[in-house]
Amino acid sequence: MNEEQKLQQLRERIDSIDDQIGHLISERASCAQEVAEVKKGQAVDPQTLAYYRPEREAQVLRKAMERNQGPLSNEEMARLFREIMSACLALEQPVKVAYLGPEGTFTQQAALKHFGHSAVALPFSAIDEVFREVEAGAVQYGVVPVENSTEGVVNHTLDNFMTSNLKICGEVELRIHHNLLISDVTSVNSITRIYSHAQSLAQCRKWLDAHYPKAERVAVSSNAEAAKRLKGEWNAAAIAGSMAADLYGLQVLAEKIEDEPDNSTRFLIIGAQSVPPSGEDKTSLVVAMRNEPGALHNLLEPFHRRNIDLTRVESRPSRTGAWTYVFFIDFSGHAQDPEVTKLLKEVAERAADLKLLGSYPKAVL
Repeated sequence: MNEEQKLQQLRERIDSIDDQIGHLISERASCAQEVAEVKKGQAVDPQTLAYYRPEREAQVLRKAMERNQGPLSNEEMARLFREIMSACLALEQPVKVAYLGPEGTFTQQAALKHFGHSAVALPFSAIDEVFREVEAGAVQYGVVPVENSTEGVVNHTLDNFMTSNLKICGEVELRIHHNLLISDVTSVNSITRIYSHAQSLAQCRKWLDAHYPKAERVAVSSNAEAAKRLKGEWNAAAIAGSMAADLYGLQVLAEKIEDEPDNSTRFLIIGAQSVPPSGEDKTSLVVAMRNEPGALHNLLEPFHRRNIDLTRVESRPSRTGAWTYVFFIDFSGHAQDPEVTKLLKEVAERAADLKLLGSYPKAVL
């Protein structure tokens, strides 16, 4: 058998496999429609029927990664399943998601990574607007940034949780790659102004110092807004992601200019419902402590004694009094876990106030 015959044989085999994949995806979609009918039959109020189940989707994605035998990576396999699940869910009811816009932001990228491209993703100009849309029931979920590995927490997101009754339903971790973008009218040798979000400018500080030390750095509301400004500005560039470059028809002058190669941002999924355990979960709290010596020790000691893994502790000024603080805490486990239930009761007895922000699946993608 010559090379051409081998190639033809492999193509025929791929066609056969594709045919099987197509049939199986259609079969899965039909099952999803049947699930929707069963849920409708069980629902007391069809208006409150939840088709999207964060804990179930996390379990399916984890199983897809566990079964994977290569050569595709686990994450790539999970992404494929994510899109199949998104398309099947859209047959039941498309998920409507609000995110911090405009189009082309990393938050939009996180929303699509978590919900898939069949979700209806709607941009809003401020974090508090995302919270309001979810609270009003105009969308089922919202996506907001909460912390960056280089620049720390997003305070606006934490502050909104202090006054909102929404729950955290999930999280997304997104590797952030910044690119220097130019338009078709940019004079590359005459760049004197660089637009980006303040956090992105900070995350690329060393690279900018080395390559454009004299260029003015202009902070704008988002990286997508920075990309939009380039049209018609011959002496300007922008720092943004590849999605913004594609969306606004820009060229990448320099790739991956972030100072830290593992630069990543964590995003939270917010919604109105609590999420049942998925098997690998995280819980978030906001706790107000009495202003007394040893308050922080009293707060954290039960976590240490019960061997519960703290993943983040962040303090914010309280809005109820000067020089008093609340603590945002993330830890491994679900509120329904027996040991965590005991912990929450003990912490509540020690605290002036405790608010459970939610238990949710740990990020899979």
